[in-house]
Amino acid sequence: MDGGGLIVDQHSCSETLHEYSPCFHLIPRLSGVVPESCLLIVVGLLVGGLIKVIGEEPPVLDSQLFFLCLLPPIILDAGYFLPIRPFTENVGTILVFAVIGTLWNAFFVGGLLYALCQIESVGLTSVDLLACLLFGSIVSAVDPVAVLAVFEKIHINELVHILVFGESLLNDAVTVVLYNLFEEFSKVGTVTVLDVFLGVVCFFVVSLGGVLVGAIYGILAAFTSRFTSHTRVIEPLFVFLYSYMAYLSSEMFHLSGIMALIACGVVMRPYVEANISHKSYTTIKYFLKMWSSVSETLIFIFLGVSTVAGPHAWNWTFVIVTVILCLVSRVLGVIGLTFIINKFRIVRLTKKDQFIVAYGGLRGAIAFSLGYLLSSNHQKRNLFLTAIITVIFFTVFVQGMTIRPLVELLAVKRKKESKPSINQEIHTEFLDHLLTGVEGVRGHYGHYHWKEKVNRFNKIYVKRWLIAGENFMEPELIAFYRKMELKQAIMLVESGQLPSALPSTVSMQNIQARATPRLSKKLEYLKEIPPAVETTSKLFMMHTLHSYSCLDMFISWLQTPCSVSSDVLLNLQQIHPVPCLLRCAP
Repeated sequence: MDGGGLIVDQHSCSETLHEYSPCFHLIPRLSGVVPESCLLIVVGLLVGGLIKVIGEEPPVLDSQLFFLCLLPPIILDAGYFLPIRPFTENVGTILVFAVIGTLWNAFFVGGLLYALCQIESVGLTSVDLLACLLFGSIVSAVDPVAVLAVFEKIHINELVHILVFGESLLNDAVTVVLYNLFEEFSKVGTVTVLDVFLGVVCFFVVSLGGVLVGAIYGILAAFTSRFTSHTRVIEPLFVFLYSYMAYLSSEMFHLSGIMALIACGVVMRPYVEANISHKSYTTIKYFLKMWSSVSETLIFIFLGVSTVAGPHAWNWTFVIVTVILCLVSRVLGVIGLTFIINKFRIVRLTKKDQFIVAYGGLRGAIAFSLGYLLSSNHQKRNLFLTAIITVIFFTVFVQGMTIRPLVELLAVKRKKESKPSINQEIHTEFLDHLLTGVEGVRGHYGHYHWKEKVNRFNKIYVKRWLIAGENFMEPELIAFYRKMELKQAIMLVESGQLPSALPSTVSMQNIQARATPRLSKKLEYLKEIPPAVETTSKLFMMHTLHSYSCLDMFISWLQTPCSVSSDVLLNLQQIHPVPCLLRCAP
């Protein structure tokens, strides 16, 4: 939550995906059993087979087309609407799965496949260790496109969803570094300790460099949106333009383009939405959904067509063992890492959560495109492509189609369909401030302490330059309450329960509430409240500000000593029990 920007539900990345799905959703039984990605691959197989029948050569999913045109919209949509709160609360776990888990999968799969190739009966003794590790790095990474296509349909709980989805987004840097390293090592033939050290350095440069480039372009986009109040029609253009420039700049310097897109979307969103109009926000939201959905559809169709196009080199032993090793490495990695992670987590991952995280490690078009990037002179390129396609088909069809029944069978906690109310949002923010105070009393600088420091720095220094007008100076009490009210009003308008009356030429965040003299006088009194009382009661004041009677009662309560009458205390506890207990506690 940010005091200067429009709040959108953290699950908004999946709110409208259903609206852009193909027509097979009109058949509930079919869409409830078969994921959309599976049916799109089948469509691609049929189209590729038809092209083969008429004597033409089916087109292949070109790697440049995939990485430059089809992948960026999906990643931008995921990064722009990334649920910040659950992501930041679980970022440590996500990084462990994305970095250590991907390394484990790559070396486990690659090492055991090399051992398999040394068996003469397999007929692959010419495959060396570096080639197997290169192949292992390709099939080890969880694919964000496949995860989005499947997990958005099963409505899994927020924790499991953000762990798998966050891992699929952040393991890009590890995959790219491993792929480039093993490809170069394969050409050289020898590996030294210095090469390994440079590989570790390269990982940090690629990942952190991509984040830095994305953050710079995100700040530029936010700063540019300050000056678009007279030309609202171009506001969405800057969001798309700066995001794509961040991706291209990162790729040009061989950094992580996916990390750049995610950082750009996360950084720009709160400031851009504080400056743009409601129509511009709606345009960005629905165009991104449409753009990413079209890209996702084309990717899975191209996967099917490219499968028919070939060429393939089939080896039953190698392909089947690859699929088994991918499953085994995923399960062992999740169990082992979770055993360590749970020692440091407050909310521990249950056995059911671990199973879904392990079972949800889907592979997709990124692995397919990396396989096609292999040199045509590579000794086992066709064999690797065949194995990669088999792994993708197994994870998308078998795991993708069975994960929903398994979630229902295991009674895994599902995502709540109802959106949080203003009261819930206020209580959540209240608890954040309360836990920050608890950490301060204990002298422990934890997550909430640093979150408060970042929010304070953002409010004092950053918003002054990135948000137009005087919105950054608005009291947090008024800004947060008005923002939540505006959010619910927009939801009612979009659902058709209220007529649209929002002016399109005025920024949503510039709609100022005109305070009456009576309310202004009370607000002046609230500014004089001591910090200790303000910390515990700030959000309660947000909740009751719109009601003069509640505000009168609250101010009278603050002016009285702790020995308030039982009737007044009872009434206050019915409105908000926590601040009353804190106020009257010794």
